[in-house]
Amino acid sequence: MQQLKLAVSGAQILFVAFGAMVLVPLLTGLNPAMALLGAGIGTLLFQLLTKQKVPIFLGSSFAFIAPIIYSVAEWGLPATMFGLFAAGFMYFVFAALVRWRGLAAVNRLLPPVVIGPVIMVIGLSVAAAASSMAMGQADGKQVVDYSLSLLLAGFSFAVTVVVTVFGSKMMKLIPILIGVAAGYVLALALGVVNVQPIIDAPWFKVPDFVTPEVNWQAALFMLPVAIAPAIEHIGGIMAIGKVTGEDYTKDPGLHKTLAGDGLGVCVAGLIGGPPVTTYGEVTGAVMITKNSNPKIMTWAAVFAICMAFFGKFNALLASIPLPVMGGIMILLFGTIASLGLKTLIDAKVDLMQPKNLVIVSSVLTTGLGGMIIKAGSISFAGVGLCAILAILLNWLLPDAKPEN
Repeated sequence: MQQLKLAVSGAQILFVAFGAMVLVPLLTGLNPAMALLGAGIGTLLFQLLTKQKVPIFLGSSFAFIAPIIYSVAEWGLPATMFGLFAAGFMYFVFAALVRWRGLAAVNRLLPPVVIGPVIMVIGLSVAAAASSMAMGQADGKQVVDYSLSLLLAGFSFAVTVVVTVFGSKMMKLIPILIGVAAGYVLALALGVVNVQPIIDAPWFKVPDFVTPEVNWQAALFMLPVAIAPAIEHIGGIMAIGKVTGEDYTKDPGLHKTLAGDGLGVCVAGLIGGPPVTTYGEVTGAVMITKNSNPKIMTWAAVFAICMAFFGKFNALLASIPLPVMGGIMILLFGTIASLGLKTLIDAKVDLMQPKNLVIVSSVLTTGLGGMIIKAGSISFAGVGLCAILAILLNWLLPDAKPEN
């Protein structure tokens, strides 16, 4: 009976995480089944490394959406997977730094003035893609009727906003899932959805694995991208600790949780799925249900792995119309950017200080302006470029001297 209760709780956790988890592969062109498989395996490896002490579920990371889209266009999917595999090692670097010098060293290297604008770039760099999807456009072509697209996008957006603002505590944990479901039902009613692929799909299907192709350009491009989600991981571990009353930074230790997350990112890259990160929605579910047993995350991971082999379900995900996703994206990407702004506000970053102003201004311009810096066969762009720039400027520029 105890295991049944844990299994039901695990299913609930997966339900909470599901909407955001499959959204990343649907936006980047990756296989949703691999996102489920990567999340499940990543969570199990995380629990193995942390001795099943932390009630955390790892799901698809939004920080990698824009970099994946750019990398696939530039170097192809297999090379991108190698880049994502390499990005996992950035977590091991932070884990070693925390083990060696403590959390204070990470905070000095990556203060809010560095992290805040980088997170803003992560959200805003794909704003144009969100608008195009909402208008039913892909690769510059109108794939869904314009008026119909605006109706579907607007409806999906409105439902998500209403749930986010007025929904119950439990509903507020799954606004993306509810918004997509509502938009999908309307699209079905309007005849936009092609259900034939769902009918034709087998019930059981082994996901299509992607074999990584060694490409050091893609690896160097992806490495700095991992900085923001690694910092997000630290915040996630502290947040779940506040909910459960445990200090997970000491036991099992922040270096172990970072290494566990990094291992999950590496595995996701090896199999062809999006990188994983700690999910705040799951922390919210733990807070509401008051069930912080880490074993429920094991069940959630097992269910995610099982769903990866459910052929018809993955065909259903692939049939979600472009405008429905676009309506959700308009809200989601703006939310990510708002979190970056909140990071600056919470830390009371003074933009009247020349150093802070230079860092924030430079990061936003290079990150959103499409700047690419090439050194021989190596190129840096987007989130990776602006993350490196922010770290260098913070290191090189002097702090403001206190006035007498």
